[in-house]
Amino acid sequence: MSQGLAIGIDVGTSGVRIAALDPQFNVVSVSKAAMDLSAGERNDPAVWSAALDEALASMLQTIRPHDIEAICVDGTSGTVLALDTDDQPIGSALMYNDAVDDPEIPQAIAKVAPRQSAAHGSSSALARSMSLQRRKGIARIAHQADWIAERLTDKAMPSDESNALKTGYDPIARKWPDWMAESGLRAELLPDVVATGTQTGTTSGAFGLPKGIPTVAGVSDGCASFLATGASSPGDGVTALGTTLTIKLLSDHPIFAPEFGIYSHRIGNQWLAGGASNSGGGALAVHFSPDEIAALSQSIDPDVSCGLDYYPLPKPGERFPISDPDLASRVSPRPDAAHMFLHGLLEGIANIELLGYQRLMELGGPKLKSIRSVGGGAENEVWTSLRARLLSVPVAPVASGEAAAGSARIAWSFLKGQT
Repeated sequence: MSQGLAIGIDVGTSGVRIAALDPQFNVVSVSKAAMDLSAGERNDPAVWSAALDEALASMLQTIRPHDIEAICVDGTSGTVLALDTDDQPIGSALMYNDAVDDPEIPQAIAKVAPRQSAAHGSSSALARSMSLQRRKGIARIAHQADWIAERLTDKAMPSDESNALKTGYDPIARKWPDWMAESGLRAELLPDVVATGTQTGTTSGAFGLPKGIPTVAGVSDGCASFLATGASSPGDGVTALGTTLTIKLLSDHPIFAPEFGIYSHRIGNQWLAGGASNSGGGALAVHFSPDEIAALSQSIDPDVSCGLDYYPLPKPGERFPISDPDLASRVSPRPDAAHMFLHGLLEGIANIELLGYQRLMELGGPKLKSIRSVGGGAENEVWTSLRARLLSVPVAPVASGEAAAGSARIAWSFLKGQT
């Protein structure tokens, strides 16, 4: 087996991060470069390319370039751009959170797309692609990760089954569905799609990289972040405790419940399903500062229930595990002691997390067998202990919090499959 390195490249919303992993998945080196917004906007592909150049130059100062044996790229889910016949961008990209202005586009999609498709809505990648096709001189549409891979190889790249999901790709049939012909999108603009972990090309020598390094089809950034933790088997769950509460569960079969915002990304022969609650750090911030949370947590016994039945939300409305746009935050009665109130909030969010995993299991997902935690809230040891008590599953260590490390793991899956 090779003792070289696999490289993962993560193109995020504010910069590019690169991780180099050895065959045992140890992170050997990490480099990063912020996007220079003085030279353009976050939706400018030239800004992405400049950040990639800087991050790669930094990485190549810490490792031997000829030790690199495979490269995999992840990008923000649903970010698409129009390319001309010379493979150059036509204008700026439409980002993962951009909505189209023309109401006829999502209406056209709604008429033909099946209920479980991730392509519905004005902010789907399919809607953005339908808007992009109106640009003069367009020859094809690419996802962000595809285009970054093209910078490394100097040739057109296929997309992967994860990044193509919100553009309407059918991950079960593993093809662009027939109904897309009726959506109004010109089929010839769409990229070919291959399975995650498939070799897509070799490096051309651009960006100071040696020629001939295999490039490997990746995933969206969210899926890469999941894989970076080391979660790899059905029943492995990852909770992101950020401003919102996001949970993902690895499954051996897909779960689709659009009424809860649940879709399944295909990663080889496994599926990554998840949902996002409006609860989380944002609901805590309504009542306490980070310093107050850290101090008051020391007075909380995580092994004892607070006895309060809270459902903390930063404002009315919930997506998952309860779908109710008018759901009010429930944070009363409020105890006199501040640490008891915080205890109720933390336990309330933990119960929402538990309900979320139960919802995924009710919809056909595997039984939760382990939990890994990422995000700022994961650093609160009291909260971690409290959550472990409620979830009643082993708390597994997080291998890496870098999405780029998840992409590097995919590159290693390709390399090890060749041996």
